[in-house]
Amino acid sequence: MEWFLAHATVNEIAVLAMFLMFIWMLFRGIPVAMALVGVSLVFILISQIALDPYRSVFRDVIAFDRVGLEYQRLLALSGRLFGSIVKNPVLVALPMFIFMGLMLDQSGVAQRMMHSMQKLFGGLRGGLSLTVLLIGIILAASTGVIGASVTLLGVMALPAMMAQNYSKPIATGTIASAGTLGILIPPSIMLVIMSDQLAISLGDLFMGALFPGLILGALYIVFIVIYGFVSPKSMPAPERVEAIHWAEVRDVLLAVIPPLFLILLVLGSIFAGIATPTEASGLGAAGATLLAALNGKLNYKVLKEVSRSTLNTSGYIVGIFLAANFFAFVLRRYGGDEIIELMVGNAFDEPYMTVLFILFIVFLLGFLLDWIEITIIIMPLMLPIIIGLNLDIPGFDQVRDPSVVWFAILVAVTLQTSFLTPPVGFALFYLKGVCPPGVTLGHIYRGIIPFVILQLIGLFIVFEFPALTTWLPSVAYAD
Repeated sequence: MEWFLAHATVNEIAVLAMFLMFIWMLFRGIPVAMALVGVSLVFILISQIALDPYRSVFRDVIAFDRVGLEYQRLLALSGRLFGSIVKNPVLVALPMFIFMGLMLDQSGVAQRMMHSMQKLFGGLRGGLSLTVLLIGIILAASTGVIGASVTLLGVMALPAMMAQNYSKPIATGTIASAGTLGILIPPSIMLVIMSDQLAISLGDLFMGALFPGLILGALYIVFIVIYGFVSPKSMPAPERVEAIHWAEVRDVLLAVIPPLFLILLVLGSIFAGIATPTEASGLGAAGATLLAALNGKLNYKVLKEVSRSTLNTSGYIVGIFLAANFFAFVLRRYGGDEIIELMVGNAFDEPYMTVLFILFIVFLLGFLLDWIEITIIIMPLMLPIIIGLNLDIPGFDQVRDPSVVWFAILVAVTLQTSFLTPPVGFALFYLKGVCPPGVTLGHIYRGIIPFVILQLIGLFIVFEFPALTTWLPSVAYAD
């Protein structure tokens, strides 16, 4: 740190100070949007004092280069924020997908799947864990709301797993990891935000994330099967096992068909080119509402709660959008984007090592920040670096910006870990809130360790085989 302060320019020190002040305010419990705006206002004030002609001595001591935070620029910023964020048609999909996920959680579909799959797989060693993972994959492809998925799986599955003497770490780790798959498997609200921040096609991101998300789910399932044989006491089979009849298989099919229909309605319409992601989000919201009505769960109270939760979540995200853009504007006036581009882009001569370095930074930030802050603040700063690397993602010319799509999916897989890594892993706290007595945060922390390792293995697979993210979009655009 002393070497940096001795050799850095005043602008570089100011950029570092902005990030450190932001993190300090977060640890003080200040809301994210307020922290971003507060830091920005402080450094606007500093720039005005330093450039005040009546304080020439102070100006000479703090000699900022090209800050340019004049009143006229700040006045014009409000119009830019309104035009680029509030009126952005891509972000219309955000509240619709949130509404779809929350309404599906209220529809009773997940409870029906859990009940029927427990009868089918409950007699197997690790059968309840497999049930949780399969339901987690289906919910991920039809909801994308992490808090609701983790809470729902915890309420439904954890008591049954405890009653069957499952190891507390493996039970809680399975539920927490299965619930977070929705942030990667489309339709994902994180991909909607990435599409806006990176200015790339949301359809490309949805198609590009499908195989990596399924691979991650498959890694979880393989791990549970192997772990069940290696440590049978951790996931014991029930003492009394009833024979499986065709009635149980039929019940599972009837329970799975409605969410699969919703997935086909949303993702199928996008992949087939019938609807844009924004239009498909409306179809998904209507489809989830229809499922709730068919299951007898739709009433005024449910509709009011889902609508209010959608408004709260959407408002929270849009508020961070506006604050982060304000923060980014001030940061750029200090030359922050150029400083970060030089520091990160020139760290390695090998382009792919630079990509790994960025992913390592994102992984570390996941311990401290939520995925929303990382996506909105960090991704636009890294975009020029990725474009400047001129990465060669061969064989799929039909995909627009294939290197950016590949990079976005890599970051999305990396951000899976942010939900499971303390101290800010939100999935851990969602799950702890519904755990029965006797299940501690220590059990949850131990339980997520193998799944974080599996997420890193999945990240390595996607890094080594970029075609996993670009093949499906290339097929869709082949004609």
